[in-house]
Amino acid sequence: MPVLFIGHGSPMNAIEDNVWSRRFRALAKELPRPKAILAVSAHWYVEGTFTTAGERPETIHDFGGFPEPLYQVQYPAPGDVALARRAAALLAGRGASLTTGWGLDHGTWSVLVHLRPAADVPVVQLSIDARLEPAEHLALGRALAPLRDEGVLVLGSGNIVHNLRHAFTAHARGETATPEWARTFDEEIASALSRLDGDALVRLLDTDEGRMSAPTPDHFLPLLYVAGASAETDAVRFPIEGFDWGSLSMRAALLG
Repeated sequence: MPVLFIGHGSPMNAIEDNVWSRRFRALAKELPRPKAILAVSAHWYVEGTFTTAGERPETIHDFGGFPEPLYQVQYPAPGDVALARRAAALLAGRGASLTTGWGLDHGTWSVLVHLRPAADVPVVQLSIDARLEPAEHLALGRALAPLRDEGVLVLGSGNIVHNLRHAFTAHARGETATPEWARTFDEEIASALSRLDGDALVRLLDTDEGRMSAPTPDHFLPLLYVAGASAETDAVRFPIEGFDWGSLSMRAALLG
C-alpha cells in the first residue's frame, strides 16, 4: 500500500462542495482499496501512544461553533481490533496500548467521507504522544512500515502550515495573500519529502519559518509518521497543493 498525508483544513470541507472537497474526491480515485486504514490525526494529541480498539468507533465532533449539519455527520466505519493490537505491538517499545475511550475525530472522518464515502473499510486511529520529540515520531512511523505489506493504508491528517492565529487575523482583515514564510516552509517540506529525507523534515521545524508555520506541532507531526513509513523506492507525488485562508497549507503527499 502507499502512504498518504493529507491537509484536512476546515471541518466544513466534510459537507461543503468546494475546491478542497472536490480534490479529496479526485484523490480517492487514485488510491487502491486497502484492507484497513491506520489514521494518525492531529486532533488526538495526548500524553501516550494508543490505538482505538472499538468495534464500532464513535464519530467524534471535536470542535465548536460550526453549523448544525456538521454535527449530524456520522462516519460509521467499523473498527479493527486485530489491527489495533498489531499496531500497538509494533510500537510496544513506546509503551503503546489499546483504548476504547476514543473513536474517529474530524481529522480522520472529514477526509474519509470523501476518500471512502461508503465507510466500507475498517479504521483504527493512532494517537500522537505530545511528550515525544519530532525525531521520535519519525521513528514510530518507521516501526509502522510493515503494515503496508499487510494491506493497511497509513494515513496522516493535519496541515504542514497551520498557524490559526495568523489565518484568522488575516481573514478578518480581508487579506488573502500567502505570506512568504508559509510558502517557503511548505516548499521546503515538499522538497524534503521528494528526497525522502526524514531528518530534514525534523530540522526544518526548528527554523524561523518552521516556528511560524507550526507554532504548535500537532498538525505537522502526522506527516512524520507518513515519512517514517515510506521506503527508499517510493515515488512521491503531491496530488493536492495550495493554501486556504491565506496561510493554511492544504498540501497532500502520496508516497508509493
